[in-house]
Amino acid sequence: MTRPLPAAQRFLAPAQVAELLSIEVDEVVELVYQGRLRGSKLGSPARWRIEESSLSEYLAEQSEEARRMALWRQANEASFPEVWGASRAHGI
Repeated sequence: MTRPLPAAQRFLAPAQVAELLSIEVDEVVELVYQGRLRGSKLGSPARWRIEESSLSEYLAEQSEEARRMALWRQANEASFPEVWGASRAHGI
């Protein structure tokens, strides 16, 4: 029985990632240095390449962070009577 081959890792140029994220190329490279994106210098001459899977993970993290911030803002904007009910707010 033959085993399926693992999917080949796909790499993107920093300019491609920058376009997808609407940021500058320097910011993409900084995200690599920060460890928020996985990248390597590949080829000759060596040029940065970003793992496509790390871009997907980064976008998922950004979406989750945005979701949490939206929930936090909603909680901050809610008044205590709306959250706990009017009777608890008046000590009843």
